[in-house]
Amino acid sequence: MSIEAKFEKRLSILQVEESQSFAPKFDDNGLIPVVTTDYKSGEVLMQGYLNSESFAMTLELGEAVYYSRSRKQIWHKGKTSGLVQTIREIRIDDDQDCVWLKVDVDGGASCHVGYRSCFYRSIPFGRNLDKSKRIELKFEEKEKVFDPKKVYGDSPNPTKL
Repeated sequence: MSIEAKFEKRLSILQVEESQSFAPKFDDNGLIPVVTTDYKSGEVLMQGYLNSESFAMTLELGEAVYYSRSRKQIWHKGKTSGLVQTIREIRIDDDQDCVWLKVDVDGGASCHVGYRSCFYRSIPFGRNLDKSKRIELKFEEKEKVFDPKKVYGDSPNPTKL
């Protein structure tokens, strides 16, 4: 029996919220969001999506396998770059429509831009927000962990405008 076949049908709120039944809820596009953090530090590394196939592969391999919406394909994180995310813990939220991966990252980075985290900039707010000026992001990571051109070569950038 495939791992995907082990995903249970969602039958009741009690089953989904209060039982040991694993019944993930995928959206209308067949995706479920996943937040990925560093296992030791808790730092948020990235946010992505899983479809049922990539979720099953993640469970089976013990490595993060996402579904890339921009490329419209399965994306085994680190297969090209070597920046593999080894799963240390997986959690699912109360209504089973969001996943949290806690990972160790081979190579120390998760962002295709070269930074450690995809969340390498902060946004000013509250007293730090000057409403008379345009909003400017602040770089919280000053140096890249790797050079994307060396790692990915001529591969197309997954960022779409």
